[in-house]
Amino acid sequence: MARAQGARSQLAAAFETTYGTAPTSGFMQMPFASASLGAEQPLLASELLGYGRDPLAPIKDAVTADGDITVPLDAEAFGFWLKAAFGAPTTTGTTNKTHTFKSGSWSLPSMAIEVAMPEIPRFAMYTGCVLDQLSIAMQRSGLLTADVKLVAQGENVATATAAGTPTAYALQRFGHFNGAIKRNGTALGNIVSADLTYANNVERIETIRNDGRIDGADPSIAALTGKIDVRFADTTLMDQALNGTAASLEFSWVISANVSLTITAHAVYLPRPRVEIQGPQGIQASFDWQAAYDSVAGQMCTVVLKNQVSSY
Repeated sequence: MARAQGARSQLAAAFETTYGTAPTSGFMQMPFASASLGAEQPLLASELLGYGRDPLAPIKDAVTADGDITVPLDAEAFGFWLKAAFGAPTTTGTTNKTHTFKSGSWSLPSMAIEVAMPEIPRFAMYTGCVLDQLSIAMQRSGLLTADVKLVAQGENVATATAAGTPTAYALQRFGHFNGAIKRNGTALGNIVSADLTYANNVERIETIRNDGRIDGADPSIAALTGKIDVRFADTTLMDQALNGTAASLEFSWVISANVSLTITAHAVYLPRPRVEIQGPQGIQASFDWQAAYDSVAGQMCTVVLKNQVSSY
């Protein structure tokens, strides 16, 4: 008897033309490290009395479909998730392409995502997937990945794939070694670690339906937040926090002039942190920053991905 193994699992995704309806073609094979995307339907215990001490049969509640996918930061496939987070980019260039994503779009594309366990066989198609959050952590070493949080409409399980033969992106991963952080265009030193999260704050449209699914997932006010841990070597960030002024933060990963990823938060505000002395070792300070709309840039956040993909 075959047993499901994560090593043999596959993930294919495509953007939908109609929300909740999987396309018949155009699926891309997506690299991933883990996935908790799934549907669940809890049971409601019977509240009825008068039938003795043993309970009556439970009834089914509404269906909830959501979960997280951990994906690598790479030069090509990551653009798919950026489109899901920000909407379609503006693409320029000929052979070498520059894709520019901007925050603030009121309309986000939905996706159909199939998680395959071919040895069972079990092919679970999740339709109406909308990206709720995209999180990235920066550090000195280790594997560079992003966490994608999704809200889906529902799940359809079959014994054969509905994604056909997906097209694979050329995998070229960014590493922490390729990363850098700039403040107002100047390299920011003494950074121990950093993380950022872009949230669409998706709202489930929970209407009454005979299948228990949601009617849609609409983006609300976006948020771009994060945290930077720094060795306390100067007062640049502390002065900004005390003054209550904004500065831009740029997070970038560069492999070459034609392969790079840059995330710019145009107006970042810093809180006043507590600076603690916990022993003879170096002193660190943590800033839980928040980004806001910048009138000069025209948006809160801009993401630029350079690669050789024609379009997303």
